[in-house]
Amino acid sequence: MKVDLRKMTRDFLIGEVKSNPTARAYVESVLRILDEVRPKSQRESRQLSVARQNLLEIKRVVRTLENKISLLEEQVRVLEEGKE
Repeated sequence: MKVDLRKMTRDFLIGEVKSNPTARAYVESVLRILDEVRPKSQRESRQLSVARQNLLEIKRVVRTLENKISLLEEQVRVLEEGKE
């Protein structure tokens, strides 16, 4: 049997494109970018510090929301099973 490497590669790449990044991935990306920025003044340094703190708070809220979502999905699954 012949393996079609082109098709496998194309399917793999298309599969990567279809996957949507999570909010956590976006926050991590922005945090990485902020870490690379070098402030030129004390004011910019404070602004970057506030931005980092805000992103960390967003990250915490996202984690809480993801936990609530998974809990609600589990409850829906249990309710659907009980309905059948």
